Amino acid sequence: MIVVAGESLIDLVADGAAPGPLPALVPRRGGGPYNTAVALGRLGAEVGFCSRVSTDGFGEALMDGLREAGVGTGLVQRGPEPTTLAVASVGADGSAEYGFYVEGTADRLFALPERLPEGVRAVAFGTCSLALEPGASAYEALLRRESGRGVLTLLDPNIRRGLIPDAAAYRARFASWLPYVSLLKLSEEDAAWLGGTPAQWLERGPSAVVVTRGGAGLTVHTPTSEVSVPAVRVEVADTIGAGDTVNAALLHGLGDRPVPALDAEAWSALLTYAAGAAALTCTRPGAEPPYANELPDPPG
Repeated sequence: MIVVAGESLIDLVADGAAPGPLPALVPRRGGGPYNTAVALGRLGAEVGFCSRVSTDGFGEALMDGLREAGVGTGLVQRGPEPTTLAVASVGADGSAEYGFYVEGTADRLFALPERLPEGVRAVAFGTCSLALEPGASAYEALLRRESGRGVLTLLDPNIRRGLIPDAAAYRARFASWLPYVSLLKLSEEDAAWLGGTPAQWLERGPSAVVVTRGGAGLTVHTPTSEVSVPAVRVEVADTIGAGDTVNAALLHGLGDRPVPALDAEAWSALLTYAAGAAALTCTRPGAEPPYANELPDPPG
């Protein structure tokens, strides 16, 4: 079983077909960890979501989305606080920027669960949940605890600069997580903002660093090799959820293999699978990852 730990929220995306200077905002289910969990469910993985979700209408819609994708909800905490909102601005190239409404929202009040179910082989972390207290400390404690038990951990920092008041403090905290991370995945933009290099990050703990490079493809850095694959060319609706789909495809495609066990050929196959999954997500407005029957079998 794979557990995805982190926030869910509602993306408010402008309806480009609506007339006037203030287009209608269309609500879509989102949040990096939420999208990763849904993508894993659609790919056919056994997956559970670990978070705190509001009992408001948006929260109920988020829970429905998890169930529809086959994602287990036994680790979801519920609360009356409102759902986090993210207003997305999509550029001409399909990339998205976000403004957030996060004060007093449910996902910020996540509490460390006493234990995860038996048989958990991997836990994924990232995005807003690691930047917003008090929940960030609870997620960090979960990362350290599960890594200490030998569980594979994936970290996607997925930087949202507007939520980070002290960049230096966040960068230091990011560095403190690395000894507990098996697989670090991040975008070129996030890598540049964080500073450092894949080689430096590898020295601190991860067995591999996967860098997504937009239309240029994906690259993995390991202590012994560097492997790149091209992006799949598609007509892009937007890129919302593409990186989250990469997370899901990497974890699903790994199967039961430990990260250090993959050689260059295995990494090439895994990255190719992830690139194909992300490309399909880009063809659809909002975070709509593909289903297993839309992709070849995972390499793992």
